[in-house]
Amino acid sequence: MNAMKWIAASSACAVLLGWAALAAVPDTSLVSGRVSMIRANGSTRTDSDTGIVVWLTPVPARSAAASSTRSAAVRPQIVQKDKRFLTRLLAVEVGTTVDFPNKDPFFHNVFSRFDGKEFDLGLYEAGRTKPVVFNKPGVCYIFCNIHSRMSTVVVVVESPYFVQLTTPGEFRIPELPLGRYQLNVWAERCSPETLKAASRQVVVEGPQTAIGNITLRETRDLITVHLNKHGKDYEEPMFSSPVYTQP
Repeated sequence: MNAMKWIAASSACAVLLGWAALAAVPDTSLVSGRVSMIRANGSTRTDSDTGIVVWLTPVPARSAAASSTRSAAVRPQIVQKDKRFLTRLLAVEVGTTVDFPNKDPFFHNVFSRFDGKEFDLGLYEAGRTKPVVFNKPGVCYIFCNIHSRMSTVVVVVESPYFVQLTTPGEFRIPELPLGRYQLNVWAERCSPETLKAASRQVVVEGPQTAIGNITLRETRDLITVHLNKHGKDYEEPMFSSPVYTQP
């Protein structure tokens, strides 16, 4: 009888240990990797004069409600100050609202004509802000219709699993559910063909997943010259005009 009790107790213990082992198996992974940028002359870029976004999209694609595990505690914003956008690059998930506050003592006119979002916020004065909902994926180059040297980029991705870098190097994306993903990368100095060639599928498994090095070759310069919202060259305004000064 004692032997039977011992067997029963041992079986129960084995079941409990089995459940504990299953519970200890992680259901998310920390994904890490590295991005290298190669200049046209063959040297490796190590400075911050670039902008890079890396993101992982589940395969097959999941609904936003099912896949999104993080939301911004504070709504992102791109501040206009000293005749420039203080944020050079911003990566957001589809559906994110971004605020564009004007903190200069004169008017700005923020606009974009690119695939990430076409919009024109019109003239608005110091102390005001206007929102934009980025509701489809793409790359959105954003300018001011008054100040030709103002520019910023919003990269809109269909995944909550992304990271943006100002300097080439290592990156980490935490808490990815295990599974198969499409690895995507965007860099402002690279052509669409270069970026497409860098994309590939990866399997995320175990508590940590290393996806290795992503090597990108620069194929173009940053956008510095562009047309205004009417598709014409800029005519720098006279800031003594009441149209552009703060009332």
